[in-house]
Amino acid sequence: MLRSRSDMKTMTDGLVAAVSAAWAWAARAARLAVGVPDYDVYIAHMRRMHPDAVPMDHEAFFAERLHARYGKGRSRCC
Repeated sequence: MLRSRSDMKTMTDGLVAAVSAAWAWAARAARLAVGVPDYDVYIAHMRRMHPDAVPMDHEAFFAERLHARYGKGRSRCC
């Protein structure tokens, strides 16, 4: 059965959206697995839970996350 051009475009658009969402999820999961914090999630949290507070900029966020993970007082065996 042949499909109309608009049906094919709708199917293609849906497939592209699904692949894009899957890629974004996989990238986020990979970052979490290796310990890279997600700035976009931080910003969403700040807007939702602390709308009156000014969020850290990108540089300050990563510096703070690095310090929290590897800063003084943290012990690691390796």
